[in-house]
Formats: sequence, C-alpha cells, structure tokens
Amino acid sequence: MTKQSYDANSISILEGLEAVRLRPGMYIGSVGTKGLNHLIYEIADNAVDEHLAGYCSQINVILNNDGTATVKDNGRGIPVGIHPKAGIPAVEVVFTMLHAGGKFGDGGYKISGGLHGVGASVVNALSIWLEVEVHVDGQVYFQRYEKGKPIEQLKQIGTCRKNDTGTIVTFLPDDEIFEKVRFKGESIKSRLHETAYLNPNLTIVYEDKRIGSEEKITYYEPDGIKAYVKELNNGKEVINDLVYFKKVEDGIEVEVAFQYVNEFEENILGFCNNIYTQEGGTHITGFKTKFTMIINQYARELGILKEKDNNFTGLDVRNGMTAIVAVKHPEPRFEGQTKTKLDNPDAGTVVSTITGDEVQLYFDRNLEQLKAVIACAEKSAKIRKAEEKAKTNLLVKPKFSIDSNGKLANCESKNPEECEVFIVEGDSAGGSAKTARNRRTQAILPIRGKILNVEKASIDKVLANAEIKTMINSFGCGFLEGYGNDFDISKLRYNKIIIMTDADVDGAHIDTLLLTFFYRFMPELINQGHVYIATPPLYKAELKKSDKSKKGSKKSDSQYLYDDKALEKYKAKHASGSFTLQRYKGLGEMDPEQLWETTLNPETRILKQVEIEDARMATEITSMLMGSDVPPRREFIYAHASEAEIDS
Repeated sequence: MTKQSYDANSISILEGLEAVRLRPGMYIGSVGTKGLNHLIYEIADNAVDEHLAGYCSQINVILNNDGTATVKDNGRGIPVGIHPKAGIPAVEVVFTMLHAGGKFGDGGYKISGGLHGVGASVVNALSIWLEVEVHVDGQVYFQRYEKGKPIEQLKQIGTCRKNDTGTIVTFLPDDEIFEKVRFKGESIKSRLHETAYLNPNLTIVYEDKRIGSEEKITYYEPDGIKAYVKELNNGKEVINDLVYFKKVEDGIEVEVAFQYVNEFEENILGFCNNIYTQEGGTHITGFKTKFTMIINQYARELGILKEKDNNFTGLDVRNGMTAIVAVKHPEPRFEGQTKTKLDNPDAGTVVSTITGDEVQLYFDRNLEQLKAVIACAEKSAKIRKAEEKAKTNLLVKPKFSIDSNGKLANCESKNPEECEVFIVEGDSAGGSAKTARNRRTQAILPIRGKILNVEKASIDKVLANAEIKTMINSFGCGFLEGYGNDFDISKLRYNKIIIMTDADVDGAHIDTLLLTFFYRFMPELINQGHVYIATPPLYKAELKKSDKSKKGSKKSDSQYLYDDKALEKYKAKHASGSFTLQRYKGLGEMDPEQLWETTLNPETRILKQVEIEDARMATEITSMLMGSDVPPRREFIYAHASEAEIDS
C-alpha cells in the first residue's frame, strides 16, 4: 500500500461551525440517546479511518464514571503544525471548524467513512468541555475547549517515545443540548463489535468504568464478515456452507459473505466504508439484482423452472438469506445527512459485476450447495402464492365510518401532511377521543383489546386478524411490506400515526404489540418517522382553596403530572394536605376537554417519536422478547431489569 503524507497541509477548511449548537439534529440525527451515542461514533470513526489508512491497530473507548467518554487510538496523531490558511494548529482546525479534516480533496485518507467530515468539530460544539491529547514526533500536546471554543492555545505538556503516536479525546456531553447524558452501553458495544467484524485487523477495547455497570470487553474478529454472518445465524438451522468473496475493481473494494437458514425472512446488511447503510443503496441493489438473475438462470438450466413457469421473484430468492455486503469507495455519496443510503451508481455496477463472476464460479464448483439455495427459493415461492391467495380472500376495501363500532372515525382533511390518526384501545376512550379531537385533521381508530402478537403468529393468522386488517386499510399504503408488491408509503393517509393507550402496564403491552407489528410488517412507517406514542398524564393535582388564594393565579390551581417522578417533585414543592390528587386509571376517565388539553392538542401534548437506533439489535431483541423461546427472554430481563426507567 502506498502511504500518503499526513500533515498540516492535508487539512482542508470548507465553512464555519456556527449552526451546530442551534440545530444539533441536522448533524447527529437527534438529541436523544441515539444522538448522544453518535458523539462517540464520530470520534471512533476518525480512528477507524486511521486504521483504513494503515496506521492504527487499536482503539479504546471508555465510559468514565463522571459522565465523560474517552476515545484513544494509536494512529499517527492529529497534525499539530500551523495550518497554512487558518494560521492556527491543524488540530484546532479539526475541532473548531465544520467540514475540516483530512477527508477532502488531497487529504490524508483514500478511504473514509466521514462523508461530511464534521465529526470532531460537532462533538466539540455539543460538549460542555472537550480535551484532546496528541502524541506525535516524541512530543505530547494538549488543548481544552468549552462548548466548541478553545480556552487555551495548544501546548506541549511532555514527551513520549518516538513510536508512541496517537490521539486521545475526552469530552463531556452538554446537558443543555441532550435530553439525557448517560451513554447507552449496549448500543455502543453493538456498534463497536460491528466495526471489529468489518475491520479484521483492528482491535477495539470497550471499557465501562461507571459504578454499577463496570465492564471491559475486547473486540477482535480476524475472520471478519464471515464471523459476522455466523453470529447472525447463531442458533438457527443453516442450509448451506457460508459463501465468501472479496475483490477490487475500478478502485472499489467489494466484500460479501452469505449463508441461508431455515427461516422465512431475509437479513441483508450493507456497509460502505464501515458506515451501516440502513436503507441500502446502489451496492445492495447491485447484489440483489445480479444474485436473483443468477439463481433464475441456474434454475432453468437445471430444469427446476419449466418454460411455462414464471421466474422466482427477488423475495423468493432471498428468503432465508443472511448476507453482509461491504464496499470500500474512495468517494462515497449518501442520500441524507445520516448516511443511510448509498447513492454511487458505480458502486452498484461493480458489486453486480463481481457478484456475477464470483457467485457463478462458486456454484459451478458446488452443485449441491446451489440446489440447496434453489430449494429455498422454491419453498418461498409456494408460500408466497398461498399468501397472495389469502390476501385476496381476506383483505377488503376500506370502509370508513364515523360511529362507535370500532371503525375509523376519519378526519375531514385529505392532505396527509396535516392529518394524524390516533390508535385508541377501548370504546370508552375511543368515544371520548372522538368528541375531543379536531375533526378537521385528527382521525380516531379504536381497537378492541390487545392485538395479535405477530412475532408468534403465522402469516395467515396475521392476515385474518380484524384489528390488523382495519389498520392496513386505514393507513392506505397497501399490503404488508416484504410480503407483497403493493406497499407504497407515498400513499400513507396520515403524517402521524399516534398510539394512544392508558398509562399503565396493559397500555404499555398494547404499545409493544403495535410496535412489533409496525416493525415487522411496515418498518418504513418507523424508518421515515411517522410513528409516535402519546403521553397521557397519570395524575391531576389541584391546590385546595387556602393555597389558591396564596398563589393568586388561577392558572396554577391545577397541574397535570405525567409520571411518578413528576408527582414526587410536586409533593416536594407543596405541603401534604394542601392539594387534592386525581389518579387517571385510563383515558376513558378524562372528559373530552381534559383529553384534548393533555393528549390531543398539538400545542400542549407530549409525543414520543419512535425511532430505531440499531436495526440489527432491534431485530434480535424483538425476536427475543416477543417470540416463543422463553429462556433467552428471561435472561435478558434479569440482565437489564436495573436499567429500566420511566421517561418523563
């Protein structure tokens, strides 16, 4: 490998840093736990880029007990020389200027996951303080920043061995920016393990030093994505030997591993320059299209598909497949700020070409393996045809009515952008919600009891469930995604689908069942931000007459409290006996005015948007918690019971 120079001249400056603290969601996706963890990923990804350049072999990620995080690598160290244009040390440029780094133009990296190059500066801007320590050329340099601004000049604080190079970054997330500032260890571990699979020569050490959750794990996966596929298939019945190939063409590296299991689902994960492309992109399309073409070609050559038979669909061919498709691209282009979909046409072309060559070469030499894969497609095609028949028989055209018999009470507006539908359990709550709502933009869809747990049910039972059929018809986007060809999210009738259940255990169970259905059969509703959970209050506290006169403000006479934490705070502010407390056992106990004020009114309500932080982990946990296998569920609950908390 030809190693490029990396010094102050490698750092390019594109623009300033002003907007990050004002609009953090534009840069890290959200200010919830997902965005908080993303700060660690941004710094760690910079270290991974050093590894890809051939200089870093180990990364340490440490969660400190004081709420800070430390990321350490043994790369070359961020350059400390004076930047020729900025007139300040290059390390200060990296941490204080947006779109500054060695990933633009003729910078220090040929391959990089940092599409936007905003990582270090954004982490700095969203931290109360950040400290960077650089070991380079036998010297140790240090600089501290507060809320993105340097509070001192870069200074030399010591010496080190000549070959002891690298960068150490420690930062404290800003609690004025983030909803929570406690890092979520499970998600970070999953992401780091994933990174180790994608970089088989890299060692990543995770250490949690927080009291009560102490842990240290070393991730090193010399078998790379082959081991990743085996882990994904752990505990499942495998159908064929694992297939693996890696090749470079036109400067683009393609690495693929796949294996079939006896399951009616596909699990294909795509990566570009170590970035997980949750929405796929050209590389995934290139792989899927070519692979489907090859299997159909073989099926006809072997006489499995006759002249009168239709080809297997892509879903037929991929059902049961677990695959990793990873590309390294010198100039990746992604759709959207969050890098979830690769957009380079040449990536699709190269992946298609290499897949065609390597897959055919493998199956020409392994006929029995080929027949096992085609048998999976045959089985899938038979099930698909049976489901299509069931779909025709079971699904009816939507019939909307404005009554209390469990059907949709639709809204007047036909503009999806301003419309929202509330899924409400029970006739009592449904009737109250229909009275309280804004009829122009708010629809009410009552359901009766707990819907089917789709994780345990066969597809025919899912299709036959009255509540599920009503939801499918009401949303308007067609049949179940992945099980038919007419799911079209552009036809969604409501911009917001809001789950509104009682604030108790039964309500939480209904939330979980509905979310399982959406995640398994309509994941795009979640991925594109259309699913929300309403937050009705648990209590209404009202001051007694003597205290009302002291307050002198009618507005402060009563207050809605949304959880037990809020109640404890209220009690601490008011003497016992100075207020009356009403406990809402269900939505049906609120009169329409109260329901509107607390839960329906866009000006005063609290909505929680449902989002998926880690798709692979979400799939595994959904299977574990909602499936039929009890021991893993029990083990998970015991392990994580202490982490449970009530969001306010």
